[in-house]
Amino acid sequence: MEIAVLVHDGVFDSGLSAVLDVLDGANAMRDQVGGAPAWNVTTVGCRPQVRTGAGHLVETEPLDRADAADLLIVPALAERRPDALLERVAADDLAPVRQRIAHTRARGTAVASACTGTFLLAEAGVLDGRRATTSWWLSPVFRGRYPRVRLDQSRMVVAEDGVMTAGAAFGHVDLALHVVRSGSPALADLIARYLVIDERPSQSAYTIPSALAQSDPTVAAFERWVRARLAEPLTIPDAAREIGVSNRTLQRSVQRTLGVSPIRFVQDLRVEQASHLLRTTDQSLETIARKVGYEHPHTLRVLLRERTGKTTTALRGV
Repeated sequence: MEIAVLVHDGVFDSGLSAVLDVLDGANAMRDQVGGAPAWNVTTVGCRPQVRTGAGHLVETEPLDRADAADLLIVPALAERRPDALLERVAADDLAPVRQRIAHTRARGTAVASACTGTFLLAEAGVLDGRRATTSWWLSPVFRGRYPRVRLDQSRMVVAEDGVMTAGAAFGHVDLALHVVRSGSPALADLIARYLVIDERPSQSAYTIPSALAQSDPTVAAFERWVRARLAEPLTIPDAAREIGVSNRTLQRSVQRTLGVSPIRFVQDLRVEQASHLLRTTDQSLETIARKVGYEHPHTLRVLLRERTGKTTTALRGV
C-alpha cells in the first residue's frame, strides 16, 4: 500500500512521529504475520523542507508524489488555541495543503487525519455530509465552524466513504493502527503489544464536561447549576428557569455546543463525579450513586460501563 504523509509548517511533532513509527513498525514486523502487506510511506510537503511545531526540519518530497498514493495522511497542527487554530487552517500559506486534500479525495483516494488535522480536512470540504470525529475539547468550535459535518464523538476512529478521522493528539496512534488493521488485524494486534498500546474505542472516558461547557455562557451556567444539585432530582424546565432562559433556549444551546441533550449532559456530569469518587474514595457504589442522584446503584453501574467502557472495579483500580 502506498501512503503519502503530508507535512506542513507547524505540524504536530508527536502526531507525525506516531504515524511514521507505527507504520515503520508494521513493515518491520510483517514477516511475523503471514499475508501482511507492505506500507510504503512517502513524506510530502509544499517545500523540500518544512519546520515542525517544535522547530525541527523535515525533508519532504514534492506534493505531486501524493498522486501515486492509496492513502493520504494529514497529521495535526501544533495549535491548541481554538481561535488561532481556525485562523491557521484558513491561512493562505496552507492553501496548497487544502487544495491537495480536496484534489486527492476528488480522485477517489482515501484521506485520513487526527486531532487538529481534522480541521484541515473539514476546511478542504472533504468532510461535508460525512461522519467524522476530532479532539473532544475542540468539538464545540468544530461544530460551529463546520455544521455540514456529522460530528461523532462516540468513537476514537471514524471511517466513512474513504475518509478516516481520529480523536485527540495521540489519536494518531489509533489512526495508524486502524490503517494497519485494515490490511492485517493480526499485525495490528502484534504492534499494539510491542508498543504497549491500550485499545481506546472512545474518547468519552477522557472528556471533561466542564471544559466543553465553557464554550457557551448558557451552557456554563447550566453546568454550574447542575453540579450544585447532583444528588437531587433535576428537571430541565427548572434549570432553565433558574438560570434565566427559556427551556427551548437551554435545549438548543446545549445541543449546539455539546452535540447532546441537556439530560445527556446531566448524566455525563454525574458519571464524571461518580468516576472521581470511585478512584479517590472507598465509599460503596450505593453511597456514590445516591451522591450523584441515582436511587439504584445498578443504574449508575450501567451508565459507567456505557460511558467509560470500564467496570466499577476497574475504575477503582483494584
